[in-house]
Amino acid sequence: MMRITKILSEGILCLLLGTPSGFCDTAEEPRHYSLSLQDAIRIAFENNRDIQIQEEEIKVAKANILYAYGRFLPKVNLNTAYTHNGAILRLATTGAKKDVGVFSGYQNDNTMGVSIDETVYNGGADYANFKQAKIRLRIQEETLRLRKLNVAFETKRLYYGLLLAYENERIASSLLRQAQSHYEDVKHKFSQGIASRFDLLQSKVQVSKIKPEVVKANNAVESITADFKKLLSLKMQDSVEIKDKLIFFPIQVDEERFLKDAYMHRPEMNLKLLGIDMNKLQIQTAGASGLPQINASLNYGYRSNNLGNMFNSRHNLWSAGVSVSIPIFDAFSAMAKVEEAKARYVQSCLEKDNLGEQIAVEIKKGCLDLHQALSIIEASKDDIEEAKEALRIAQVRFYSGEGTNLDVLDSQVTLSQIEKNYSEAVYDYIMAKAFLEKSIGKEYFTEEGNEEKD
Repeated sequence: MMRITKILSEGILCLLLGTPSGFCDTAEEPRHYSLSLQDAIRIAFENNRDIQIQEEEIKVAKANILYAYGRFLPKVNLNTAYTHNGAILRLATTGAKKDVGVFSGYQNDNTMGVSIDETVYNGGADYANFKQAKIRLRIQEETLRLRKLNVAFETKRLYYGLLLAYENERIASSLLRQAQSHYEDVKHKFSQGIASRFDLLQSKVQVSKIKPEVVKANNAVESITADFKKLLSLKMQDSVEIKDKLIFFPIQVDEERFLKDAYMHRPEMNLKLLGIDMNKLQIQTAGASGLPQINASLNYGYRSNNLGNMFNSRHNLWSAGVSVSIPIFDAFSAMAKVEEAKARYVQSCLEKDNLGEQIAVEIKKGCLDLHQALSIIEASKDDIEEAKEALRIAQVRFYSGEGTNLDVLDSQVTLSQIEKNYSEAVYDYIMAKAFLEKSIGKEYFTEEGNEEKD
């Protein structure tokens, strides 16, 4: 009842203020999303505006192919007209097979007919335009694939970044609980005269030092979650649950194979190759204006001053013809266009070579990042258990009076730092794999490791 009252009151207020109804709509109930990585990528694809725009560009390119194909077909037009003439030429028509008015006109002149026009040869320009239209479609498709790869990479970055933030939050919270528990133990020992005041103050300061780290970890979770929701076009009040865990599967690094596949599948490389093909055809298009142009036409129709007696042999008329235009001198226009197109072609070849070198650098960097992250993972993996054991021993020694308070505090911080280094290395390894997939140009690795996907 209270909710209905609130909705009515808000509606009345909007009417009084003259506020558009869209601004006065009651907020939707927050939604909950439980997402795997593939779920997140799918939602990002569905809601991304750039991808939606690019999908429309593909439709435009397909329409242009139809338009380019239509240039090969004859153009057929139905023509009809009525003209009233103030004066006409009067000629004798006795014995004529055709009404002379068909040639000289009528005072009330009615015409109706069909015309067919066809470009027989225009220097190969239509054929080049048709092939260019097909290449433009492939360019738009590769551009769509490039945008999807970028969105997928960004989704992975935020998805695994959120998992890393959760892990850092857990590590910081665990360290704070350990420090608080130890502080309570030291305070109890101090009340019994077993621990010194220095140990008590030292333990209390340790708790105070860790609390801001917990706040920072909490804020990092909220900040990355907000960016993640924005990328997926979710509402800020919606809640998001991540299904996966921050774990990694090692892959076999084969830089030579990665580089070979990148040259084949990378959208940017395919775009450069398609650009070379486009510029090559542009040379043909530019040179077409300097070649002969041949056109054919056919006209058939009726002309009479009486619509009721129009369609008969005395009023029909037809004509057919071929026109040839041979350029003699065009003030070097065609030659200039050809030279420009050739320069563009050479330029596109050089740009392709530059991109090839850039891809090689990216593949090298991705492989180096994998090696670096894996070395940290392997070094930290065993150290975690050893750090836990060292903390346990330090606690036992302190409680038995053989160790110092500083040993316990150092062991706590050391364990936290090693766990953090391990989590960050796992994140770096996952993102190095994602970077390699983006550099290669397709989804390349399975969740379990290095099996290649089609």
